[in-house]
This record gives sequence, C-alpha cells and structure tokens, in this order.
Amino acid sequence: MFTQTWKKYLPVIIILMKKASTEEQVLNMNNSDFMRAAGGRKPRLSFSNVQLNDGRISSLADSPPIAIDLMTLLKENDASKKITRKQLFEFTLNSSFQLTIRNNTPHAPEESSDASAETIEEKSSE
Repeated sequence: MFTQTWKKYLPVIIILMKKASTEEQVLNMNNSDFMRAAGGRKPRLSFSNVQLNDGRISSLADSPPIAIDLMTLLKENDASKKITRKQLFEFTLNSSFQLTIRNNTPHAPEESSDASAETIEEKSSE
C-alpha cells in the first residue's frame, strides 16, 4: 500500500542511514503522500522502534503496514543491504511524518596496547 510512497523517499533515506553513524537523522516528509497512498482509509500512520539488524527485520510485531512496507523495501534494496550489514538501525515515524533514523550499533570496546602487552607478558612468564 505504501511501497510507492517509500520508493519516492528511498534515496534520501539511504543517505540519512549513512549519516546516522555519527548522529540521529530526521527526515520531514509530506503527509499528503501517505494519505493518498492510504486511499481514503484511516490506517495507523506512525510507528516506533522498528529495527533492521544486520539486514534482517527484527521487530515488526504489531507494526502497521506503513512500517512493514518500509522495512520490506529496505531489506530488498541493494544499497541499503550494504549499509545495514553488521549494523543495527532503528526507525520511528511520528504523527508529524518525521522519520527518525538511528544507528544503534554497539561500538566494540577498544583495547589499549598496554593491556595487550601486559597479557602477553603474563602468558610468557607462566
């Protein structure tokens, strides 16, 4: 139902997904695009905490069709597949038609070179 509308915004969404590695991104969209796609029906046009984890949709329970269509489109798109590989993205759409994109990928803890050297020394002395 909303696939064509999401396709219109897909290039911008992909750019914002790339930028989301540094900070949360917000895309202001036109509500009339989605109202037209709804075809006069009154579906729920907002969602929260819908996730793509390593290219897989991980939380669509009780999600409205607008969220399902976005996640399906992102999952099938080659550019978004590359971006979501080994990444955790969270999407939220509020009632003002602002799509928020967050990259919630946990950062790997950095080991200091001193700690590595101590471990090597301890093992060699045993």
